Amino acid sequence: MAESLLTLTIERPVAGGRMLARHEGRVVLVAGAIPGERVRARLEPGSRKVWFASTVDVIDASVDRRVPMGNPACGGLTYAHVEPARQRGLKAEVVADSFRRLGRITLEHAVPVAASPERGFRLRGRVHVIARRAGFFLERTHRLCDARATGQFGDETLDVVARVLHQLGAQADHCGSIQIAENVVASERVVHLEPVEGRRLDLDAITSRWGACDGLTGLTAMSGGRLTRCHGKARVTDTAAQLAGSGVLPSDVQWTRTAASFFQGNRFLTGALLARVLDHASGDRVLDLYAGVGLFSVALTARGSAVTAVEGDEMSVADLEINAAPWSRMLTTRQSSVEAALLTVAPSAFDVVVLDPPRTGASPEAIAGVLAVAAPRIVYVSCDPATLARDAALLVGGGYALRSVEAFDLFPNTPHVEMLAVFDR
Repeated sequence: MAESLLTLTIERPVAGGRMLARHEGRVVLVAGAIPGERVRARLEPGSRKVWFASTVDVIDASVDRRVPMGNPACGGLTYAHVEPARQRGLKAEVVADSFRRLGRITLEHAVPVAASPERGFRLRGRVHVIARRAGFFLERTHRLCDARATGQFGDETLDVVARVLHQLGAQADHCGSIQIAENVVASERVVHLEPVEGRRLDLDAITSRWGACDGLTGLTAMSGGRLTRCHGKARVTDTAAQLAGSGVLPSDVQWTRTAASFFQGNRFLTGALLARVLDHASGDRVLDLYAGVGLFSVALTARGSAVTAVEGDEMSVADLEINAAPWSRMLTTRQSSVEAALLTVAPSAFDVVVLDPPRTGASPEAIAGVLAVAAPRIVYVSCDPATLARDAALLVGGGYALRSVEAFDLFPNTPHVEMLAVFDR
């Protein structure tokens, strides 16, 4: 390997949070830099065909550089050295680059990225527990770092986690991680305990000894593969007005969920994302794939569509069925893999297909099933530019045209971005 310190000119952002530079024709992916800067960077061990390096000195700084609020190696601060507006610009570049390179699709316009406040934005998330302390992991380690310094959770949230660990006493030694769920206005907060692998939480002891804990409305844990309520309520609830603002949906619309169920994680932008899905998914018959707890399904039904919601995760389905109950005449739920459910859908049975798959994107079988439905419109929500671009190429190859792409900065100070793509036949 060449000398360990390199002087590099940073060219552009790449997926994952690093920036691309070149040294004697070799690609170097640099952490802690901004396009346009000249930096000195130290090569990291293990670099082979593509080199990886970390910035140690900035020779010519970008006007968009700032002092990060915490250790950049702590979870959620990869972009924290970049001013927020430039962060969003970098994310838009990564989305466009992914579509161009992986999807062979050139976007005609820059991708708009909706902004989020960068502090206290998390509605849900996981912290790790070691020696009765909670925090995030430093990159590529199992060493704790201070979650408070990242600003993702509100201080009150982490105060509650600390009180929970204190009250657990010796049982905290068997706790490997904690999932946190709050409603948008933070009036409800449920903490979910996950045991260290190979250990077991004594839920009877926890339940019998549990007392009041300020700021906590519920405590749950896993037992025998099932979620058990140990204290208070097992779920948090958001109303339509809290989540999306007044006038977007009828006032009686609400969503309830456990901490273990998937839900969008940003309290400031989840409602905006929902509103845009409603704007694009107009149709009498809607198929909602990877439906989660019914964020889109319930809203679409309340607006007047007949919706079939498909979700495979058992815990999410339990919440989905609760949320769907007031709308049972128009909202049908199915616990199934998306691939299996699509095998039973007749062509042209739906006007719109909405899908919000995990970071890995939809499987080839799922995309083939969506194409077989032949709905006039597909509304695709994604948290990964690469898999969205890959699936977009398959949809375009299957007879759809990409109409629009927009993004939401659900994860400030990280390279992650949520996208909404619309396809028409």
